[in-house]
Amino acid sequence: MTTFFSRLQAVRAPAIGLGCMNLSHGYGQPVPEAEALRALDAAFDMGYRHFDTATLYGATANERLVGKALATKRGEILLASKCGMAFDPELGRKVIDGRPATLRRQCEESLARLGTDHLDLYYLHRWDKNVAIEESVGELGRLVAEGKIGAVGLSEVSAATLRLAHAEHPIAAVQSEYSLWTRNPEIAVIDACREAGAALVAFSPLGRGFLAGAVTDPARLAEGDMRRGLPRFSAESLPHNLALLAEVEAVAREVEVSTAQLALAWLRARGDDILPIPGTRSIAHMRENLAAGDLHLEATTVARLDALLTPERVVGERYAEAQQAEVDTEEFEKP
Repeated sequence: MTTFFSRLQAVRAPAIGLGCMNLSHGYGQPVPEAEALRALDAAFDMGYRHFDTATLYGATANERLVGKALATKRGEILLASKCGMAFDPELGRKVIDGRPATLRRQCEESLARLGTDHLDLYYLHRWDKNVAIEESVGELGRLVAEGKIGAVGLSEVSAATLRLAHAEHPIAAVQSEYSLWTRNPEIAVIDACREAGAALVAFSPLGRGFLAGAVTDPARLAEGDMRRGLPRFSAESLPHNLALLAEVEAVAREVEVSTAQLALAWLRARGDDILPIPGTRSIAHMRENLAAGDLHLEATTVARLDALLTPERVVGERYAEAQQAEVDTEEFEKP
């Protein structure tokens, strides 16, 4: 058992974790600090123990927020962050940099922002394709040896890259977008994770709000909302995808759960090593999502859902071209 799974057990983490990005990044204006701190306090109080942040989110603001909120609870949680992709204020844009010296510096800075002497899990947020994965992971392994991180993770990588990395240093978790409408990990990464004994941590398990019914009109998305630039949410693609979602909503009504809970329960049915980390700005939605960890779907319901949002039925790529170039995940072949 990896140190990641051991830590989850030690803090009695439920099956559902919390992605903290939404509070500071990605969906328009950040949540005001006082409100965000209340939300994180409420998340802990209701039972969340797996908290996920990153250097990139809010140009380091999210780490500072999480550190402030969880300062007195550090021994009771699993704290994960990410390196290798950060906002460069001089360039005014994000930069992917996997050089060992950069990762070490970012780790030290993350520890300071989070107010802790170690991270339970530290991911390489994106593989820098100009740096051999073994070099980046080798440095993260040295940080493990020094006690600064408990376990090494990767994000948005292929099965081949995972195997190369794991041969250099054990990989405890791979974080990838995985949901009913983004099934790419099923191509190869889930199997590779199981070979390595690594968890698959599913980010955007609610399809960036789509599977919760939160996006019905792209024109109503806030300025700065990242979904404005994602092909699946375009004015051309979204109506088709909403018709598919209506079929999922019908299943949710039959089993008497919310559509968001149904989507999370479907992920949990893929295996105990699949760990969703939905993000939300709403305390009510945090509670709703957490409750999904206790839902168990009948095999017939899982099979129905499998067939509804298959890759060939969903319209639009999950990323725009520039973002797609940054990831290393397998893609489904176009029909």
